[in-house]
Amino acid sequence: MRKTALLCALVMGTSLSPVYAGSGPIKVVLAEEADLLEPCMATRSNIGRIIMENVSETLTELDVRGGTGVQPRLAEKWEQNSDGSWRFHLRQGVKFSDGTGFDAKDVKHSFDRIMSDKNTCESRRYFGGMTVTPTVVDDYTIDFKADPVQPILPLLLTLVTIVPEETPLEFVREPVGTGPYKLSNWTPGQQIVLTSRDDYWGAKPEVTEATYLFRADPAVRAAMVQAGEADLSPSISQVEATNPATDFSYLDSETVYLRIDHNIEPLNDVRIRRALNLAIDRQAFLGTLLPESALLATAIVPPPTLGWNKDVKVPAYDPEAAKKLIEEAKADGVKVDTPITIIARSANFPNVTEIMEAIQQQLQEVGLKVELKFVEVAEHEQYYSKPFAEGRGPQLVAAMHDNSKGDPSFSMFFKYATEGTQSGFSDPKVDDLIKRASAAVGDERAKLWSELIAYLHDDVVADVLLFHMVGFSRVSERLDFKPTMATNSMLQLSEIKIK
Repeated sequence: MRKTALLCALVMGTSLSPVYAGSGPIKVVLAEEADLLEPCMATRSNIGRIIMENVSETLTELDVRGGTGVQPRLAEKWEQNSDGSWRFHLRQGVKFSDGTGFDAKDVKHSFDRIMSDKNTCESRRYFGGMTVTPTVVDDYTIDFKADPVQPILPLLLTLVTIVPEETPLEFVREPVGTGPYKLSNWTPGQQIVLTSRDDYWGAKPEVTEATYLFRADPAVRAAMVQAGEADLSPSISQVEATNPATDFSYLDSETVYLRIDHNIEPLNDVRIRRALNLAIDRQAFLGTLLPESALLATAIVPPPTLGWNKDVKVPAYDPEAAKKLIEEAKADGVKVDTPITIIARSANFPNVTEIMEAIQQQLQEVGLKVELKFVEVAEHEQYYSKPFAEGRGPQLVAAMHDNSKGDPSFSMFFKYATEGTQSGFSDPKVDDLIKRASAAVGDERAKLWSELIAYLHDDVVADVLLFHMVGFSRVSERLDFKPTMATNSMLQLSEIKIK
């Protein structure tokens, strides 16, 4: 049948690209659309799921699926120099999707671009509290010197996407990368299409083309895969995950929390921050709006992370104690009647609306005035990251933070340090612990991170920590793919096999 079709195409003077068993196009349906496809923003999940390691590659990558640690990508090998700097030996014969060659100057420009003040690259935040200087040794060798010395620099570089040296410092709309795919179509509001490259340096993936569609409702996403309108939805709700043949659960590296702005009354009073935590019945969400297997959070990082402190306990649900703290603060002149706004991102995770409405009600029941505001991803960033708006009222920013890398350094500086881009407070002890832990190794590193986790939770009361999520995916039976802890933030098409 296939041979007949090919012969007919030749007779008619048309071309027909052969589709071999085990290869072909797929459709992926996601919860929220990418507002941009800038490579240095690929650490943001709605962008990273599309372009990270598909269009834009990194020097190194963390093998979450195989558990073998940091592995080569565009760098073939690396070693630490005697002065604490790191030397990376680059892969040769690699080309960008625009046909230009890849070398050390591209790597230096990519890093310098991320750190430039002419843009707002998200991946810059992971290098806070340190100065990193890349130096080209030759065409295929580059050194990175960090001050203070960073013992996990090869792991940090899993977040630096490489672009051509000619890429402007300002954001680009169409990414050019060394990955196995190139952007072939972007119709805002409808779809994004990636097409495999014939000149890719590595193994040719089985997925020849990926079309990304966007539907906010998890039930719609699940139904599309079931009906054959899509092949994969990385995120559906537990309610829809009913088919053992197509539906998979996975440990998610995302932590749901409310970031407290400590700078605005009444949230600048630790009693109010404690009251917020006591007022929320976290356990009630498990098995109802969230999977029963989700974990209650005591840190911004999930339990497999280095230094995770098992002795830190989830705040007890105690509305009466919350009311008492609020009354004490009020008696001391704290303006507890000032309305507090919860700012949440639409379609951020399954049942986000219902969960935030329930939290709003629980906070109101202990005597706080709480408003709820839902925003799209671009507007959410204005509340989530500095510079914060002048004249703002008290805010709780609902967010999900992803750390699948296994070390708190990917979270702590930009979340909690005085100069951190998403930090809502300033504390000298926090700054000192972050600095010392980042430079430490082995048991001492784990000990310092553990101490910081306890101090943030018990003394500073930095956030309202809520849940470590469990994710659910629906995968067509025509695909051979199982999700991992990284699936929510990165979806490597080369890992997907077609039966």
